[in-house]
Amino acid sequence: MVSRQLRHFTAVAETLHFGRAASKLGMTQPPLSQSIMALERELGAALFRRSKRSVALTPFGEQWLVHVKAALAALDALPEAAQRLRDGKAGRLDLSFVSTADYNILPVLVRRFAALYPAVEICLTEATSDLQIADLLAGKGHVGIIIPPIGGPLPEPLSYRRLVSEPLVAAVPESWIAEERLPLSGGQLAPETLIDVPLIIFPRRSAPAFYDLVTGYFTAHGRNARIVQEAIQMQTIISLVSAGMGIAMVPDSLRHLARTGVRYVELAGGGPTLESGIVWRRGDVTPTLERFLQVALETPQPA
Repeated sequence: MVSRQLRHFTAVAETLHFGRAASKLGMTQPPLSQSIMALERELGAALFRRSKRSVALTPFGEQWLVHVKAALAALDALPEAAQRLRDGKAGRLDLSFVSTADYNILPVLVRRFAALYPAVEICLTEATSDLQIADLLAGKGHVGIIIPPIGGPLPEPLSYRRLVSEPLVAAVPESWIAEERLPLSGGQLAPETLIDVPLIIFPRRSAPAFYDLVTGYFTAHGRNARIVQEAIQMQTIISLVSAGMGIAMVPDSLRHLARTGVRYVELAGGGPTLESGIVWRRGDVTPTLERFLQVALETPQPA
């Protein structure tokens, strides 16, 4: 059974006349009749009831016509589907992201890309930077949003571009401020008020750049960070702050994560700046990924 036979069957079914169907197909009637009979032999059932005066679909032929039309429509759509895949307007994009990106660039980026390319399936996975880099090096996924390592390039097969830079602020238990356990100066926290304050932070093995940025802030002000708890999810860290276990240094965009019992406070003199960006395998750019990279690099930093 070939598509040509299916088109022969559809033409006869629509005209119920072998002569008119043959004319529509640009062929003579005998080869068309032979094609239909060969198809019926292959199917083991009659498609038409024939008489000298009329042609009619059998009940089997009438039901099978629905499936044939659907199959031919899908077949006819294949060239356009191939073109859309070649152009990156359809397909699949595996995008991983650090939890901090969920509050700054990720929603804006995904919303814009989905609006431009609605036929592309976006598969999102939250993962720490170290896991994303390992997966990309192993050939898994297409692109990730990471916090890049400080003071060193990524492994050679990977490319990286910055997307967002934002200052860190302190997430503080509301009760500590009410009780003046952490006195504010002009609505900000002075570095000296953070001496011996319990700190909640990402573990260094999972987010070395973020960890070093936070602990480096304490070191730069002549003290060591007093780490009391580690967690790999930003939501978990904020929940621990809400429970009064300590403070956390978080990106300014975390203000979007409103949580009862937590206040976000700026650091006097300005907090250290956290950078996030996209990473991908340099020699493995698919059309869909190429479209995504273009959108990502043209998307303005969210306010």
